[in-house]
Order: sequence, then C-alpha cells, then structure tokens
Amino acid sequence: MSFFITFEGCEGFGKSSQAKMLYQRLEAEGNPSVLTQEPGGTDLGEKIAKLLKWSEGDAMCPLAEVMLFNASRAELVSRVIKPALSTGLVVVCDRYIDSSLVYQGYARGLNQSTVRAINTIAIQGLMPDLTVLLDMPVEKGMERKHGTKADRFEKEGLDFHRKVRDGYLTLAAAEPSRWLVVDAALPLEQIAGIIWDRVKQALDSRDVAKS
Repeated sequence: MSFFITFEGCEGFGKSSQAKMLYQRLEAEGNPSVLTQEPGGTDLGEKIAKLLKWSEGDAMCPLAEVMLFNASRAELVSRVIKPALSTGLVVVCDRYIDSSLVYQGYARGLNQSTVRAINTIAIQGLMPDLTVLLDMPVEKGMERKHGTKADRFEKEGLDFHRKVRDGYLTLAAAEPSRWLVVDAALPLEQIAGIIWDRVKQALDSRDVAKS
C-alpha cells in the first residue's frame, strides 16, 4: 500500500536516524519500502547535494539555493518517489519541501510565495501523507554535532537555526493533520515507538478503507 512519509528537523535532531529506523521497521513488519533523502537520492541529486552542502568560497544567494534544492527534488520525485508509490511501496524521505520553506524562506528571508511556487513545480502535485518533525531547542542539536565536520548549513549561527525551528513549528501548527511533532530529546527507542504508532495507525486505517 503506497504511503509517503517525510522527516524534518533542525541540524542534530536525529531525523536521519529515525527515518532509517522507521524504514527498517516497515520492512520487518512486511511493508515493502524505499528510503531516500534530500538533497540527493539520484545521481544528479548527489552532485547537487555536494554543491549545496560543501561548496567553498562566495556565499550562495537564497534564490539560487532554493532552485538547486528543487532541481534535486524534481529528479527525486520523477525517478524515485513517484515510481515507488505507483507500485504500492511506502516511501520514507529524509527532508522534502518543508525544508525549503524554512531554510530558504523563514531563515534566509526568501519570500514564502516564491518558495512555494518553486516547490509546487518540482513536486508535481506530490505531497506527503505524513510529516514527522523532530523538535527540541537548537542548542542541544548543535551540541550533538560537536566534533563532526560541519557543512554550509551547520556552520550557520544559532539565530539562523532558531529561525529554522520557528518556521517548522509554524508550518506544523498550520497543518496539524499532516504533521507529527516529537520531542527529539527523548530516548531514541521511545521516539521510534511514537513514530511507529502513528504510522501503523495510518496504514491500518488505509487497509480498513480499502476493505
């Protein structure tokens, strides 16, 4: 049964780990699934990801940044996400359109209408069925990243990351039926359990609706 789940959160909040854990649980429970990520997930996407996260030198303007993210996104939707969903798979994606709304919109200051318009073109009408937001104070997330090599976004100051967090919480409050907000400071297994309960409930509801 096709179902599209995305994970969002600030740096160091553990979303990539939780996305992987959910994918593994889905597979173990007999739900054929695909795990992917943004930016990346395709050959072109990986090249764009390297440019976005690790380029040195002059700062990239917000509009160029959001265009590059959505070039990667369009490729991922066309080549990975849509084909997987069309065959009845569950797709778990580490970041999606909401990342652009908060990073380039709320944090970089790009007009929200502009970001939404670009996103709309890239996703070809494909919205997530469920978006999991891992949330906690940004200072704790940055502490988790201490000692690791920082990419362009991780190098941003706390004020930038606070804007990202505020943006996520604003989006989640505006669309509560799509979002599941989880305290990222909880133990890893407890977080995974909360997420699984919501996903299983959604999958079971779809099974009932089809019967």
